[in-house]
Amino acid sequence: MSRKTSRLARASVAIALAACVMGADTASPVVIQLRVVEGEGTVYAVGSRATRGLMIKVSDENGKPVDSAAVSFQLPADGPSGVFGGGIKTAIVNTQPDGMATVWGMQWNKIPGPFQITVTASKGPARSSLVVPQFLSDAKTAPGEGKFTASHHSRNKWLLIGAIGAGAAAGLAFRGSLSKTTVGAAPSPTALQIGNPSIIVGHP
Repeated sequence: MSRKTSRLARASVAIALAACVMGADTASPVVIQLRVVEGEGTVYAVGSRATRGLMIKVSDENGKPVDSAAVSFQLPADGPSGVFGGGIKTAIVNTQPDGMATVWGMQWNKIPGPFQITVTASKGPARSSLVVPQFLSDAKTAPGEGKFTASHHSRNKWLLIGAIGAGAAAGLAFRGSLSKTTVGAAPSPTALQIGNPSIIVGHP
């Protein structure tokens, strides 16, 4: 083999290796992961519009950001929910080079209660999804976009249980008072007792 042919062979191998490396960098990830960066458990007033919204980060199996992944945000079809721009229930956003996808401006309906936004990301064959809890409040002094915790459920539940318990206690107290009043108004009759006659004998 001539020296020129050898050089061409080495150059071809180098180009092939570079192409493999570039192809590996641009290939679709095997696994993608989703993480909520902002907007999880947010409380909105019924009928309001989201001004912060929801931010999701998409990364691969090594934790590196995934660029140009398609991220779908799906709102519930009924119950507490809302719509994205154009009155639709689904919004699709592509991630930026930092792996971030953001959606906001949702118009909420006037049905209070908890709900979930379903988030699904995909790139090539890789696909992943999660659900993000949200809450619509009809309180007169709604805090706006605050944090939603389980207390929104448990507080109402325990208030209801407390009201039932208080009602039951009041009923028992009323029944006890009624029983005492009845007993006092109708005392049991006293039995007539007759003892043995006594005879006293004294001096005339």
